[in-house]
Amino acid sequence: MSKLFSNYKRADIEFVKAQGNELIDSQGKHYLDFSTGIGVTNLGFHPQVKAALEKQVQEIWHTPNLYQNSLQEEVAKKLIGDYDYLAFFCNSGAEANEAAIKIARKASGKQGIITFENSFHGRTFGSMSATGQDKIKTGFGDAVPHFSYAKFNDLNSVKALVNEDTAAVMLEMVQGESGVLPADQTFVQELASFCQDKGLYLIVDEVQTGMGRTGTLFSFEHYGIIPDIVTLAKGLANGVPVGAMLAKSSLSPAFSYGSHGSTFGGNKLAMSASSAVLDLMRAPGFLDQAWENGNYLQDQLKKALGANPKVSDIRGLGYMIGIQTTENLADLVQAARDEGLIVLTAGTNVIRLLPPLTLSKEEIDQGVAILAEIFR
Repeated sequence: MSKLFSNYKRADIEFVKAQGNELIDSQGKHYLDFSTGIGVTNLGFHPQVKAALEKQVQEIWHTPNLYQNSLQEEVAKKLIGDYDYLAFFCNSGAEANEAAIKIARKASGKQGIITFENSFHGRTFGSMSATGQDKIKTGFGDAVPHFSYAKFNDLNSVKALVNEDTAAVMLEMVQGESGVLPADQTFVQELASFCQDKGLYLIVDEVQTGMGRTGTLFSFEHYGIIPDIVTLAKGLANGVPVGAMLAKSSLSPAFSYGSHGSTFGGNKLAMSASSAVLDLMRAPGFLDQAWENGNYLQDQLKKALGANPKVSDIRGLGYMIGIQTTENLADLVQAARDEGLIVLTAGTNVIRLLPPLTLSKEEIDQGVAILAEIFR
């Protein structure tokens, strides 16, 4: 009998090794990974990240935030680039979103946060309360107050919720968990202008969409805006637990000494991996190639599945793709696994693909062929 809680529905398979973009199970079977551990190992199992971790573990892998950490400074500079942001490092996307909520409330002196129906921001009480899905909250008692939920891609619904106590609007550029639903370009730009006019902070949750997932380092770069606050996790250290909250430097007084903290956040091991990830992603042409190949994957999927009556839509941004279907999702996931392809689900009727940014065109074609076969 297992000694673990049953809060996960685990498949009867264990991955014990990995090579590049492949996973290997305990029976020696190889799988092409179109899931990246739910959007985490964005670079596959990359030798440069592995080498950085091995080097760091030979030196020192953790120091608390009571001391200087040059690796945090290094990662912050690589991550922020030319943006006027400061960084706070933590351990997960939920923690990054908690930090974003806290800094927005403290900096504004207000409490109201507007998020969106069908959004997902995490499972801690604050991030769960920000999430616009009742099923995430069922059974946990009262949510953290002062959250309200607008309709995604509907600016008028945002305006209707704004009052004198509104501090911020929190948005995903692509709603991943609810079915891979991209934000509309005009909506995002008008929302950013509205927030600026009303003195509201715009928080963009990039936990799943960031770190090259959509073909740019941050997905907001597709939309021509600069948020006040950005949250990251998942792909930042390519599998080593880490999160980050970036905020404009003008918000610095809200996170003064003693205002917030994290015991493990930004430790040496996580930062060594993050630094290697950013070196790879910031290399000339890398993200351009990821954008090109993500579009190639979407095009090939539309050619292979577009006429299939079981498929009603193929949508996404870069390497974040949803295949909407009338077929049973569990059956499709199992059929793909049987053929050596690992995929995910989202919402109630979507196969979600979050492949490594390092896929070759040959690997893309291999994955599409398997998907075409299982949908037949």
